[in-house]
Amino acid sequence: MLRIVIGVFMVLHGLVHLLYFGQARRLFEVQPGLVWPDGSWAFSKLLGEEATRWLAGICCVLAAIGFVGGGIGIFVGQAWWRPLVVASAAFSAAIFVLFWDGGLQRLDAKGAVAILINLAILVAVLLFRWPDFGF
Repeated sequence: MLRIVIGVFMVLHGLVHLLYFGQARRLFEVQPGLVWPDGSWAFSKLLGEEATRWLAGICCVLAAIGFVGGGIGIFVGQAWWRPLVVASAAFSAAIFVLFWDGGLQRLDAKGAVAILINLAILVAVLLFRWPDFGF
C-alpha cells in the first residue's frame, strides 16, 4: 500500500510541474497576477523575459518527466526509481531557486512549497534511505 501511495505522490508532484509550465508559457495563470518566471534573478537580464519563460517551461517539463518516471519505476518495482527521483528533486529545487524573482511576497506561488517538498524527498530518500521497497 505504501508503494502505491508514494508512487502516486511522485506522479502528482511531477504533474504539478506542468502547471508551472503553463504559467511560464502564459497558457494560463496558476494564480491571478502571478508573473513567474518573469524577473528571474539568474536569467531575465541575461536572456530576456521571453527566453526565460521558454527555459523555465522546458525545465518544468523535464522535472515532470523525471518525477512521473520515478513514480512509474516505483509502480513496476524498479530500483532505478531512486536516482531518478533524487535527480528530479534536486533539479526541481534548482529550477525554483534560479527562476525566483528575489521578492519575498507570494513565495508559495513562486515555488517555495515545491522546494520544501523536494528537500523532504531528498532527505527521505538520500539520508534515511526511505522508503525501502526491497528492490
